[in-house]
Amino acid sequence: MLRKYGFRGSIKLLTHLIRTKIFYPKARIIRFPFEIRNARFIELGEGLTTGVGCRLEALPIKKDARVCIQLGKQVQINDYVHIGAIERVSIGDEVLVASKVFITDHNHGSFDSACDKQEVMAAPINRSLKSKPVHIGNRCWLGENVIILPGVTLGEGCVVGAGSVVTKSFPSYSLLIGNPARLYKKFNFHSGQWELA
Repeated sequence: MLRKYGFRGSIKLLTHLIRTKIFYPKARIIRFPFEIRNARFIELGEGLTTGVGCRLEALPIKKDARVCIQLGKQVQINDYVHIGAIERVSIGDEVLVASKVFITDHNHGSFDSACDKQEVMAAPINRSLKSKPVHIGNRCWLGENVIILPGVTLGEGCVVGAGSVVTKSFPSYSLLIGNPARLYKKFNFHSGQWELA
């Protein structure tokens, strides 16, 4: 351990491990600072690993809400990941999330074709919150600076390239790139290769 992290790094890691086992005993390691808002609406899966500066914010709009953010088993989220939910964000097992990723199920206001003029003229903070659930399947990999927007479902095994903004859903084993994200490749189980879409 000393060779990999150095003396100071090893002490820091040991401190994170001790704090993790005290406050989040099911997790593998939580690196602090780590911010959770409304923990009763957040379910952390077994074996969670986080980087520093992660924020999980559950602000349910329904009175009978149970879990707004659900992380599966062996999920790894890296530095400065922000997940915000007022309805539902669920992340499957063994998902890898790179640094500076933003995942949300809501917007300030509606951006559908039909919209109330009064709301458009209002300050964004005063607009009504609109939400659509987000689901990220098992074994997905979200690259650095990815943004996942409301209503997105990613099937299992999807890979989202760095800097992509995902505005719609994609099937399992898709490789997505761009802003807005588009299907670039799909894994073909018959040929055993990623093939251009």
